[in-house]
Amino acid sequence: MKKRYLIILLFCCFLKLHAQEYYFPEANSSWERKTPKSFKINEKELNSAVAFAEANEYSGSRDLRIAILKGFELEPFHQILGPTKKRGGPAGIILKNGYIVAQWGDTKRVDMTFSVTKSFLSTMAGLAEDDGLMSNTKDNVAHYIWDDTFKGAHNSKITWEHLLQQNSAWSGELWGGKDWADRPSSEGDIDDWKFEEPKEPGTVMEYNDVRVNVLAYSLTHLWRKPMPLVLKERIMDKIDASTTWRWFGYDHAWTEIDGLKMKSVTGGGHSGAGLFINTEDMARFGLLFLNNGKWQNEQLISSSWIKKATTPSTPNPNYGYMWWLNKKGDRHWEGLSENIYYAAGFGGNFIVIDKEHDVVVITRWLEPNKIEEFMKKVTAAFK
Repeated sequence: MKKRYLIILLFCCFLKLHAQEYYFPEANSSWERKTPKSFKINEKELNSAVAFAEANEYSGSRDLRIAILKGFELEPFHQILGPTKKRGGPAGIILKNGYIVAQWGDTKRVDMTFSVTKSFLSTMAGLAEDDGLMSNTKDNVAHYIWDDTFKGAHNSKITWEHLLQQNSAWSGELWGGKDWADRPSSEGDIDDWKFEEPKEPGTVMEYNDVRVNVLAYSLTHLWRKPMPLVLKERIMDKIDASTTWRWFGYDHAWTEIDGLKMKSVTGGGHSGAGLFINTEDMARFGLLFLNNGKWQNEQLISSSWIKKATTPSTPNPNYGYMWWLNKKGDRHWEGLSENIYYAAGFGGNFIVIDKEHDVVVITRWLEPNKIEEFMKKVTAAFK
């Protein structure tokens, strides 16, 4: 009995020590660094990964209005509807147990982050479930949002989970954006896209910002608050983020709740808007997820939500609740942990969570098709 008690005690001590080994930077202070050697990291391999990121800058224009219009030039009716900002050069941070072990570029510069915004939006849904504002993500959204957004035989079937996994097939128009005109198939002509029958919700993933913006609109009405306010109060202030980040919607995307006009934000930036944020604040957000939703001693978002958010969807094993997953599938990074998950945005913006190595990787303006090679170089330094 004594031996069994001793084993349990030692195990609890191990867990306590493990929980304490993460470092959490305070507000307005220098982020503590540690040498790669202190973690037995191969410094030569790590420097090689950083050099690779610096040498493989995203090839699109630094004037993001130009890059956006060029990147989506085949999309019918595409136009800039919200704020944009000229970008900086490659930048990044690699954290080990919360400490900076590598850093490059201007990490305090605020830039657009495009679809990385989706992972922040997903977190707003997680907080809503944690708070009981929604009973379950499998609930029909029409039970909560009773205006015309989810009316009709098709849209009324859509659940919160469908919206979060981008397989809702929501049909309609929001803020002037038509669902069928957002990243349409390259096959067929415009009439084929317009009159194609909607797919059954939950069966096919379609990357579609109009439908993501429907989620943002629905969460705004569920919370009865603007999403940037929820993010600030519940997450960013708690993780001691800077005051420089901003979350924008389209210029005309106003809705009224309780007699108050509120901006409904976007979940990306392919028509402008979305989250504008610096690299260090992205790293704080990544560290929160690395630590299963806990910042120091405060659980900000439940670990059960993070588990749900990183569970593969049925139609796409590489996608959860607006987080990409390194599972076997079309976007699998060969030779790297299948437990890695990440946020990804246009132009090569990434927040990568590697729990097995206690690592967070932020890289910005990396040529997007180089991310797998870059992560292999990073991981090689930790082996």
